[in-house]
Amino acid sequence: MDAKPEPGPLSESSELLFSFGVIADIQYADLEDGYNFQGSRRRYYRHSLLHLQGAIEHWNKESSPPSCVLQLGDIIDGYNAQYQASEKSLELIMNTFQRLKVPVHHTWGNHEFYNFSRDYLTNSKLNTKFLEDQIAHHPETVPSENYYAYHFVPFPKFRFILLDAYDMSVLGVDPSSPKYQQCLKILREHNPNAELNSPQGLAEPQFVQFNGGFSQEQLNWLNEVLTFSDRNQEKVVIVSHLPIYPEASDSVCLAWNYRDALAVIWSHKCVVCFFAGHTHDGGYSEDPFGVHHVNIEGVIETAPDSQAFGTVHVYPDKMVLKGRGRVPDRIMNYKKEKALHF
Repeated sequence: MDAKPEPGPLSESSELLFSFGVIADIQYADLEDGYNFQGSRRRYYRHSLLHLQGAIEHWNKESSPPSCVLQLGDIIDGYNAQYQASEKSLELIMNTFQRLKVPVHHTWGNHEFYNFSRDYLTNSKLNTKFLEDQIAHHPETVPSENYYAYHFVPFPKFRFILLDAYDMSVLGVDPSSPKYQQCLKILREHNPNAELNSPQGLAEPQFVQFNGGFSQEQLNWLNEVLTFSDRNQEKVVIVSHLPIYPEASDSVCLAWNYRDALAVIWSHKCVVCFFAGHTHDGGYSEDPFGVHHVNIEGVIETAPDSQAFGTVHVYPDKMVLKGRGRVPDRIMNYKKEKALHF
């Protein structure tokens, strides 16, 4: 992983355009503290709710409040399903989010699918597609109902795209459906292990059951939106539960077909940042095309005396992540030809 960029002065000379909040992997459950699957990391299931409340209080008090908050997936923990507590826990977390004075955009991660079917999620408050932007005269930029993705404009000339990293997955899908069979076939072709959540011995360790991928249909749609943004001279921020850049993430946490997603993004000039969760450890790297890949540290593994969220301040020439607790500050300059002139 790349070293953290040298923090420059956070007193900005250029004009602040807008800001947005980021938070990942809350994974709330009404349970005593536990550990991750390897038994190496403590997980603070109950305390994650207090961390969320603290983040919301902070955003509500900011002198210039964020225009929106990006919730990067895994909002409640999979353990809830075991205790028949999925709906109750989700309701508690969503009621907490209602205190936030700005819109929140919800991404779906693997824990959403441990608790709920895709149909359930589509009809739940975790579906924030109603906040999408409609580009008149460009029907190809309207997402299909087959995946959960959309784009929106929090500020002129800035477009955010929320992707569905479990569009291709065996999670949350009816096992009798053709899609399930197709995804299981892909998974088994790359992962011969009896335990499909184990990356042991895999040449491509991302092919595990707790990950997923992007269908060709969704990638074609992404390409159309980025084509529009290029023409319109917009800057684009992409949001996904799963990261797609190996230098910014543990390889076990990448989307199945992360290379396909990168190929689409790298064929356009407009993308400046890609935000993901899933790794819990966080991560950062700038790719060769000047896209900043930021994985936000997970709330679930954040000790009670710390925090894990951030606010991204957007300027004409850069984005500045002001992290709290485990989330470090980052300065993300746009490539020179990408600087906006207002």
